[in-house]
Amino acid sequence: MSEASGRDVVAPSIDDPWVRAGNEVVGGPLGQHAAPGRSWWTPLRVMLVLVTLTFGLGMVQKAPCMLGQASYDRLCYSDIDKLYASRGFAEGQVPFLDDSGRYPYFEYPVLTGGLVYGATLVTHSIFGAPMVADLPADEVFADPQVASNVLPFSTVNAVLLFALAVVAVWALAMAHRRRPWDAALVAASPALLLAGLINWDLLAVALVALALAAWSRERALLAGVLIGLGTAAKLYPLFLLGPLLVLCMRTRRWGAFALAVLGAAGGWLVVNLPVMAANFEGWKSFWSFNSDRGADLGSLWYAWSLGGHDVGSHTINIVSWVFFGGCCLAVAAIGLLAPRRPRLPQLALLVVLAFLLVNKVYSPQYVLWLLPLAALARPRWRDLLVWQACEAVYFVAIWVYLEGDLDSATTDGAPTAYIAAILIRVAGEVWFGSLVVRDIFVPWRDPVRADGLTDDPAGGVFDGSSVRTR
Repeated sequence: MSEASGRDVVAPSIDDPWVRAGNEVVGGPLGQHAAPGRSWWTPLRVMLVLVTLTFGLGMVQKAPCMLGQASYDRLCYSDIDKLYASRGFAEGQVPFLDDSGRYPYFEYPVLTGGLVYGATLVTHSIFGAPMVADLPADEVFADPQVASNVLPFSTVNAVLLFALAVVAVWALAMAHRRRPWDAALVAASPALLLAGLINWDLLAVALVALALAAWSRERALLAGVLIGLGTAAKLYPLFLLGPLLVLCMRTRRWGAFALAVLGAAGGWLVVNLPVMAANFEGWKSFWSFNSDRGADLGSLWYAWSLGGHDVGSHTINIVSWVFFGGCCLAVAAIGLLAPRRPRLPQLALLVVLAFLLVNKVYSPQYVLWLLPLAALARPRWRDLLVWQACEAVYFVAIWVYLEGDLDSATTDGAPTAYIAAILIRVAGEVWFGSLVVRDIFVPWRDPVRADGLTDDPAGGVFDGSSVRTR
């Protein structure tokens, strides 16, 4: 996968009104006689600098909690240091395989567990493994060696997550061959800065970005394998198969879809089957945990429960999946009935967005799921920053709420400020999604297709295929 030639690259200083307006301060947009390809600062190198700066600032933002000064009002919470002792990693236990009951099973998919265990091995090989097998499990976190390993463990994970962020940005630059600068919307994203180190979601994000890049190069089987691996890290990459099905129906590219499904099944099974065979109870802990949990932080279900409406987890499971199924049918209808075939990132964004809107939990790092899809679906700085501003409101509110500082802002016992933050986040997502739907039905409003010549740079076999017919 190579970069497009300098002449072919769409310059954001010309293409994006916000970038063009800001660029006037430093001399205006790229001129038509500028010599392409002569600068050392290629788009990919600029992306590397941007993502390094963004992630570095994210590490600074998380530093108080990584240094043990943990409190929600510092806005630096991360699951990484919390789960080191509480899930047996400090003791060196392999996730999903220990059935002694000493620790709860690691409540994440298998590939994520493998990443965390790998970080554990690196940490212990350099800084030593704590000898805590004789301690009660609830006292492990207080062991001096465990406490001293928390910062190195967090740092090793941060380095791995940074590498995954670099991979994601590189892949996005490759997915839109003439628009590599769109990856800057991820590389310099406020959402990446705030949420990149909360959890291990960047593993799935990187695999999704790689899948999009592979599909854009018409490597359907590889794209499927990457989707399967992504699903082995988080559930949501599986949903990309829905947009692929709709667009393959519209273009009759059934062979490409079959290869993608085959690859996805193979990639998922290769990772999961060994763990299923070794300890099925440990393997299914992720599925049991998510099935049994009730309305949880950040979701509309949780806002509803804070208003005094108690709904059981079983009911939420059924209703949320019905809602999600209905949303998927609506996205399929959009994909099949739009006057011009939608672009793959547009439909993918709508499906993942629908899942997050009806899901029973919205952790702050879930914004990362949408970020690369949003950057490809509607590459406009203004729109992404408005949406992420809504996400930032929620990011601040959840930690202040968990600290208890919003308890006084109540109406009939409900924390109205926190509920309002949830609704602001949802409104931002719905607003951004509505822009994408409008772009689908009014293609000349789509930033990628506005030139009247470009079809779907990330579409692979779809690109240029019956672009104006149903």
